[in-house]
Amino acid sequence: MKVRFWGVRGSVASPMTNAELAVKIETALQLAVKAGLKAETEIPAFMKSLPCYVRETVGGNTACVEIQAGDKLLILDGGTGIRMLGLDMIRRDYGGKPIEAHILLTHTHWDHISGLPFFVPGFNPKNKLTIYGAFSNLEARIRNQQKFEYFPVPLPAAFHFVQLKENSVFQIGDVQIETLPLNHPGGSHSYRMTHQNKSIVYATDSEYKDLSNHSLRPFIRFFQDADMLIFDAQFTLLENIEKEDWGHSNVFCGIDMAIEAGVKKLMLIHHDPAYNDQKLYKIFQDASEYLEIYAPDRNLEICLASEGLTLTV
Repeated sequence: MKVRFWGVRGSVASPMTNAELAVKIETALQLAVKAGLKAETEIPAFMKSLPCYVRETVGGNTACVEIQAGDKLLILDGGTGIRMLGLDMIRRDYGGKPIEAHILLTHTHWDHISGLPFFVPGFNPKNKLTIYGAFSNLEARIRNQQKFEYFPVPLPAAFHFVQLKENSVFQIGDVQIETLPLNHPGGSHSYRMTHQNKSIVYATDSEYKDLSNHSLRPFIRFFQDADMLIFDAQFTLLENIEKEDWGHSNVFCGIDMAIEAGVKKLMLIHHDPAYNDQKLYKIFQDASEYLEIYAPDRNLEICLASEGLTLTV
């Protein structure tokens, strides 16, 4: 399965500001002076040497992850990141055939559905875009977002709906998909996708207040032996305490659960909109150190999800 991240922020879209960009440029120039650059030919190597938080950005779009599993295109959530995904899909070669995609929604908070009205493939009635959800009134919720009071264009005819039940197990082609309810205000659901003996779990927007074995057992079982776990790590550990019942988690909880479940790769996602790149990479560094100190022998890789990042499972 091929995974690409199109939106990795939580709560609300947060594009980089001019002030943040200026800090990056200033930092890069200061480091260039220290490095003693004297020719333009030295720039590419210097750029590669810059800290990640200077040369890159995690991006400001909200939740959207693309998974290509065989001939099936799965889209996890429809946050603002789905707009750029849609434009990219229009440019792809489908051999003259209509676009077919399966959109799996975790829940209908704005940061997970606000990009759907701007998903360009939806405006071609020949395309078939199927939206799935295990929460109640799936179709009504999505259609209501495009009522005239909120958006000038109704939901296009290319969209279709599949109302799931909680703890569903179903197939999309040869991809098996399972759902699990999560701990989030208003409800949210995780998806586990299995294709050719590889599994990816998408578990964003969940809080784990009770860390007892009994309470975590359903989640650990759902995550068990996943090749990739895409995990909500919006808060720091302190913020998780201060913002109890907000429905999000932290990197340390994610690492502990991933180790217990035997996960191979842990992707940290749903980044807080108030965090700049430097703070996010500091959180990732702290997480890496935590893993090295407390579980150095564990076969777990952790990665900070960023827009454009593409991985193969």
